[in-house]
Amino acid sequence: MQKRKLGNGGLEVSAIGLGCMGMSHGYGPASDQKEMISLIHAAFDRGVTFFDTAEVYGPYVNEELVGEALAPLKGQVIIATKFGIQMENGKQVLNSKPDTIRKSVEGSLKRLQVETLDLYYQHRVDPDVPIEEVAGVVQNLIREGKVKHWGLSEAGIHTIRRAHAVHPLTAIQSEYSMMWRNPEDELLPVLEELGIGFVPFSPLGKGFLTGTIDGTSTFDSSDFRNIVPRFQPDNLAANQVLIDLIGKIATQKQATPAQIALAWVLAQKPWIVPIPGTRKLERLDENLGAADVKLSVSELTDLNEALSKIEIAGDRYPAEYANRVGK
Repeated sequence: MQKRKLGNGGLEVSAIGLGCMGMSHGYGPASDQKEMISLIHAAFDRGVTFFDTAEVYGPYVNEELVGEALAPLKGQVIIATKFGIQMENGKQVLNSKPDTIRKSVEGSLKRLQVETLDLYYQHRVDPDVPIEEVAGVVQNLIREGKVKHWGLSEAGIHTIRRAHAVHPLTAIQSEYSMMWRNPEDELLPVLEELGIGFVPFSPLGKGFLTGTIDGTSTFDSSDFRNIVPRFQPDNLAANQVLIDLIGKIATQKQATPAQIALAWVLAQKPWIVPIPGTRKLERLDENLGAADVKLSVSELTDLNEALSKIEIAGDRYPAEYANRVGK
């Protein structure tokens, strides 16, 4: 597995990371812990050194899983986790107050079984706490040796600039894929200007770009996709035109649709590190194989031109969640 550097922060990770959220949160019932630990170990054996989790996944259980799995590999892996979303009465609440951040740090250190958090993201921007205040708290945590690098998730470019001015950001995490190219308009140019790495989550469009989901697909009652407009049957059917395009290229390149989708993300910038998630070993192998799929400049140009003519049906978030991004 090739390595990539996330921006100018000096943080080097595998070119493809592993998003661990879905193992215990968001996509139906949690999987067996022992099986997921084996999968995380399999990822490491295949060269993955970058693992992503968050306090709110579960909550807490995903960090515990990642901590147990990676405890034998201390010093050999990079773990990213997040603060800023609390669960109150079964609802997600944004909270980046300084005392809450400090409590979150201590909890994450304990659950992840580490002395220092490699990469610590604010999960969503808290409109009630100035980003300069958040950055100041994290800066102190870095000075104390509890955090090495920090980042923001789903933040807008003005917030990114303000945060970066207080203490340099290493990475921004946001959704980015063939289905959601909005980061190309403003976000990617700003990250390039400031020397900040980009970590796309859902690079496979929450599974859609694997080509295994269509208008007849159904999801477990606890699967987040049930409330995502893009995953309503009519929109799934309308968006098959994108799958047809990717499938054609996959055939030409002797690859799978998922590999083409990930190779496309990797080809955009050398400081982009996608973190597809999976619970299955065969999908892990398929995803990691994308690092060996090369798209030429002309192939990328043709593909981007074709993508620009496809209008994706359905929003990527329900209104409740959409209101928290790009702040």
